[in-house]
Formats: sequence, C-alpha cells, structure tokens
Amino acid sequence: MRSLFDLNLSGKRALVRVDFNVPIVDGRVTDDFRIKACLPTIKYLLDEGASIALISHLGRPIEGKFEEKYSLRPVAEVLSNLLETKVGFETNWINGLDWGETRITLCENVRFLKGESSNNPDLSKRIARLCDVYVNDAFATAHRDHASTVGAVSLIDQSCAGPLLIAEIKALDRIINKTKKPIVAVVGGSKVSTKIDLLENLALKTDHLIVGGGIANSLLSARGTYVGNSLIEEKSEDTAKRLIQDYPNIILPEDVVCAKTFSQSASGEAKAIDAIEKDDQILDFGPNSLKQMSGLISSAETIIWNGPVGVFEFRNFETGTRTIGESIANSKAYSVAGGGDTVAAINKFNLRSKISYVSTAGGAFLEYLEGRKLPALMPLL
Repeated sequence: MRSLFDLNLSGKRALVRVDFNVPIVDGRVTDDFRIKACLPTIKYLLDEGASIALISHLGRPIEGKFEEKYSLRPVAEVLSNLLETKVGFETNWINGLDWGETRITLCENVRFLKGESSNNPDLSKRIARLCDVYVNDAFATAHRDHASTVGAVSLIDQSCAGPLLIAEIKALDRIINKTKKPIVAVVGGSKVSTKIDLLENLALKTDHLIVGGGIANSLLSARGTYVGNSLIEEKSEDTAKRLIQDYPNIILPEDVVCAKTFSQSASGEAKAIDAIEKDDQILDFGPNSLKQMSGLISSAETIIWNGPVGVFEFRNFETGTRTIGESIANSKAYSVAGGGDTVAAINKFNLRSKISYVSTAGGAFLEYLEGRKLPALMPLL
C-alpha cells in the first residue's frame, strides 16, 4: 500500500480518517487507547508541515440527524491535552474548512452526514474536495464500505495508508503468514454464528484452538454434554456439531464455574462438565481447565486472542479470562489481541504492556483473520 512516508506533505491539506469511536460517559472519554494510537501519525504530519483535519465516526447515530451523545466534541479536549496544543472543532466541516485557522481540526461525527454508510457518491465528492492528501489511519473501520473510507479515496490523487493502519496489518500478517509453531488461539464470545468463519480459519491454522463463552457452551451441547440453563445458540447446532467433528484441535473446558442466576452478586461453584444441573448457568472456566489451557499457552510460539472466556465483568467469574490473559502476557510467544471486549479485559487486568500487539480493531480484526478482503484497503493499493 502507498504509505504516508512516501508523500511530500509540506503545505498540504491532509484529511485523516481516524477511529475515535471511543466510550464517552457523561461527556467524558473513559478510554483514550484509540486516540493515543493515532498520535504518532498526527505528530509526523505536523513535523512535515501539513495542516490536518481529522474525521471519525462515533457510535451509530441516525444519519442526517445530530445527537449530542454521539458528538466528538469531548474527544477534541482529550486530543488537545495529549498533544499539548490547540485542536479546533468543526461542526459544519462538510461545507468547507478554514485550513488557515488552526493546524489541527477535529471534524464532527461523519455519521451525522446522510450518505456516509451507504457510500453516497455525492458525499464522497464533497469529502474529496476538502483536501490535497487523504490518509487512512483507521484499520478498525477498514471493513466498512463507507464514503469516508472508500468512496472519497478513489477521488483523491494522493491517498495513502497511515502508520497505525500499516502497523495493524503487519501484526496480523505476521500471525497469518510468518507464524512460529506451536500456534494457540483463544476465541470467546456469545454466538457461534458471528465467528464461524474465524473459528474455521483458525482451526485450520492453529495447533490448539481454545474456545470459551457462549460459543463453548454451544459446542459442548452439540457434543452431547448437558449444559443446563447456560447460554447456547440453538440455531447453530449443526454448525457446532460440524466444528467438533472436523477439528479435533478445538479445546473445550473439562470443568466450569456455574451459578444459579446471571448477576453481579451470584456466587460461583466449580463443577465437572458432567455434573451440571438443570438450573446451572456456565459463566466461566473451572480450575482444571485453566491449568490445562495455561500449559498450552505457555508452550506456544504464536498466540491469537479474541474474546473473553467468561463473564469477566462480574468479579466472581473473572478468573478464567484473567488467568488466560495473564498466561498470554507471561508467555514467550508473539501475541496479538483484538476486539472490544478483549481490550476491555486487557485494560481491567493491566496486561497491555505484555501483549506483543493490541489491535484497535474489532470487526476488521476478525474479518482480516478470516481471510476476507477489506474494502477500505483496496483503494490504497
């Protein structure tokens, strides 16, 4: 892909597609990981003499309608503090930007514009007219065929990939193409159907595929294990049976932690999987399973982690995800982790510094590992 470092940026108007889709509570950003990840790109553009306009989405507002809770204004304040310089904020940016007013401008939520998610040609043209250079540094949105990620790019002569986007791809390519064995993957989540392609692709490429959460429950049930009142995806029973039959390297728990109710205050009880009762809900891995899985992880040379293995948000059921996460962090392996819940767990258990690469992406992370072509990457080739 064309790189930002290949362009002459002095005096240029650079439109940078970033991913500032960050959690905001009561008008305050509660996790600035994605904002910090873009700082090297912004600083490089400044050093090279460019003026910068940053565009991003936040949440899923109704297109064409302003909604305060989805405004990016709180991000501008955080960005100003991190850069220690003034960052402008423009609400009506699609009608033109005053590039002389400030070196850095954050534009209001691009999804407030009608036609963004449908990749409307007219909106794409209006975005393209704003700049001399387009930089895509938002790998987390690379699976979206939107006006700001795909449509406008082909209309701008100088378009390129930013350093963060390239770093994300290099980390995942190392997992896919240059892996050292043994390879261990950990995949959690509630539904088999949302991760079937990922599960099959990883099962083909890994030595051990550890499966947790509702996905594990569904596979256990498909294997004939009674799972009581646990979350399963009944419509995916045939798929789950096929996965169990076709891929003997899928690792399921031999013991679990159950509760009678799904609540923060529920107490857990470790049980062998053949001892689950009618009113039991599986909410975490048990100690024997964690010992086995930690051993597999400690012997790995390459690790992929997507999704918690239990209800880590509840203190009584966080042990599985914490233990798996710590095993990955303490291993000698090259490790890549991604997905919103995964990053939340990494933050909760303070593991970030010991994971080789933590992706900013969720859906794009999954689709890239599934082997799909991501639409936002195609115009940059």
